Parts: sequence; structure tokens; C-alpha cells
Amino acid sequence: MQMTMADRLMAGVLGALGLAMAVGGFRMDRLEFRQIHPASIPGLVPMILGGLMVICAVLLWREASRGADRDPVLADGSWLRLGLTAGTCLVYALILVGWLPFLWSTGIFVFAFAAIFGWPENGDRGARVKAVVGAAILAACTAFGTSILFSEVFLVRLP
Repeated sequence: MQMTMADRLMAGVLGALGLAMAVGGFRMDRLEFRQIHPASIPGLVPMILGGLMVICAVLLWREASRGADRDPVLADGSWLRLGLTAGTCLVYALILVGWLPFLWSTGIFVFAFAAIFGWPENGDRGARVKAVVGAAILAACTAFGTSILFSEVFLVRLP
């Protein structure tokens, strides 16, 4: 399958899922009888996420249409990279989250993911140290940022 066809299929799936989320969020109860502020209706987040997914689907479709005459970018995809991605995501979802606090599990996952896929195979020692330091900074910022966002803004109790 060529990338343009795969992108168009993914755009269709994302668009359909986004529309379903937006419609489902719009149809959720408004809870006016509890005198809840309209900005805090339960379906607001699904509507926003659904709308953003539809926008991403349109952008993906547009880029796939533009790139039809260009060379495929990922024509020779790597099964090893796919396996590494699936493995690190499964370790994060099935083992780390719940076993460690969310902050630590997210930091370890992001560090491992960034270090694995940002590792310079033909780089010198300085490039490798730079990759590890960059992965550590990214992991720390992502873990703290995500934890603060969910616990302070969305008021979600993290595991």
C-alpha cells in the first residue's frame, strides 16, 4: 500500500471518529437542572477533541493529495521500529502505569522512547551524549507538564 492511500484511509478513519465524538459529546446531557455553568458541560471535551480530530483528518487528506506525485517517504518501513514502538507502548500501558506513579512511569517511557528513536547510529560520542541529555530533558518536561495539566487543570486523579 502506498503512503498516499494509507494517509487517505487514516484521514477517513480519523474524520469518522472525530465526527462521532463531536456528535456524541453534543448529545450528552447538559445538566442544567443542576445549575452547572455551560462551559463545564460533560460533553465539551469530547466535542473539542472530535473537532480537532476532524481538522487533523482534513489536513492529512490535503497533504496526501499534495504528495501523490512525490516519492513515498516511508515506502521501506521498518518492522523493527514498529516492534520497538509497540513494545515500549505496551510496557508503558501494561506495566509502568499503575506500578509506578504516573510522573515516573511517563518520564521513563518518554526517555526510553526518545533515546531509542533519537539514537545517532553513526554519531560520535558527543552526539550520543547530546541525544541522551535531550531525551532526559524531554522526559522531565513531558512528565511534569502532563502531570500538572491533568491534576491541576482537568482535576483528574492520576494513578
